Amino acid sequence: MPLNYSDKLREECGVFGVYGHPEAANLTYLGLYALQHRGQEGSGIVSYDGSQFHVEKGIGLVNELFTQDRLQRLIGRAAIGHNRYSTAGGSGLKNVQPLVADYALGTLVLAHNGNLINAGLLRAELEAYGAIFQSTTDTEVIVHLIAHSTGRTFLDRVIDGLQRLRGAYSLLMLTENCLLAVRDPYGLRPLSVGRLKSSHPDGDAWVVASESCAFDLIEAEFVRDVRPGEVIVINGKGLSSYSPFPEVTHAPCVFEHVYFARPDSQIFGREVYGIRCQLGRELAKESPVEADVVVAVPDSGVPAALGYAAESKIPYETGLVRNHYVGRTFIQPQQTIRHFGVKVKLNVVREVLGGRRVIVIDDSIVRGTTSRKIIKMIRQAGATEVHMRISSPPIIAPCYYGIDTPTKEELIGAAKPVQDICDYITADSLRYLSQEGMLRAVVDAQNPSFCTACFSEHYPIPLLPEESPQLGLFE
Repeated sequence: MPLNYSDKLREECGVFGVYGHPEAANLTYLGLYALQHRGQEGSGIVSYDGSQFHVEKGIGLVNELFTQDRLQRLIGRAAIGHNRYSTAGGSGLKNVQPLVADYALGTLVLAHNGNLINAGLLRAELEAYGAIFQSTTDTEVIVHLIAHSTGRTFLDRVIDGLQRLRGAYSLLMLTENCLLAVRDPYGLRPLSVGRLKSSHPDGDAWVVASESCAFDLIEAEFVRDVRPGEVIVINGKGLSSYSPFPEVTHAPCVFEHVYFARPDSQIFGREVYGIRCQLGRELAKESPVEADVVVAVPDSGVPAALGYAAESKIPYETGLVRNHYVGRTFIQPQQTIRHFGVKVKLNVVREVLGGRRVIVIDDSIVRGTTSRKIIKMIRQAGATEVHMRISSPPIIAPCYYGIDTPTKEELIGAAKPVQDICDYITADSLRYLSQEGMLRAVVDAQNPSFCTACFSEHYPIPLLPEESPQLGLFE
């Protein structure tokens, strides 16, 4: 795993699929490369050549796993891929997706981004009826539900199986006949459809991805988001859309805009970069402070810092520099180096910080340990004051919908009042953006409501008494 210099929350997975292109696997490789930020534990690609499925997957980063030899084995005009970061089921090759299963109607290949809160109950029920599971991931529950359905067609079985799910899921499925994309009725996780121009007699290729930044890399045109509760079927006849699930109040994850998604992506119908700048502007309106310079904790804090600087009229400068070339492993020295984990990824620019009153902008504080170390580094660089500003509210509750969240006891925002957090991280002042300010930046006519559970403890899909709140359901 990459060296973890930050106490950030992490996203579970990224998915990408191609239908109708002679280099489907190569395009999927590039798509997964663009989505690497959504999962670094393992990756997989499955392609279909019209008669046979081809599978390549492993533990590691996309560019490490998919050598030229492996990509050459992934032949065919259709493929789906997956980047994994585990929140349920644990790590290991057996849990790396896409999952491949043979059942009555043929072969089903499945990739999933999200987390099912009733997976434990469903798994117990399926096992009682004789189902044998090959992995410990909640995604395999979906495979068994589809396989056990008595629906006449594949689409019937998918809809029948998904009716029983509670939780977040953005899914890609590949069969001998189609590529299928589904988003849960609440729309918790993003999923988008694009089109790739082709001179092939079969026409343009279709692409589906967790984020639109993956389309940019392969020069595909962004078409639209998969709508909450929508099932899209892509085959030789083109794209068909179905809306088989009861309508519920949509609740896209607000933290996708705050931190997870790449700033150059468009998700939930909005450009991420512009929203993060607006979060910074709202923060400056709510929590001004006299200072000489605004700096960001890179990379996720940069757009909010630019927005804060623009609104406050305090100049933005690069006071912290990130080392982008730290590999997957790093040998730590035997002697003690204070703050080593942060220093190997971040360094200060003394010319910017020395003798100045500094506002430091970050998107969130999870445990507080990284913020404490960063502030100490800035003081050591000669800053006379350090004021911390956070472009989201305090994180007070765990996520059950696909985010790797510490327990509530480990979340400093749940355990301590703001002044105590300020004292712990050794800042001269600390202010968070209010929930009202955050929602002013993200809510629009297309998305009038969001999931804010990690900030408010108001879950759009409440846990039933028999459902386990634990994320590691099967181990």
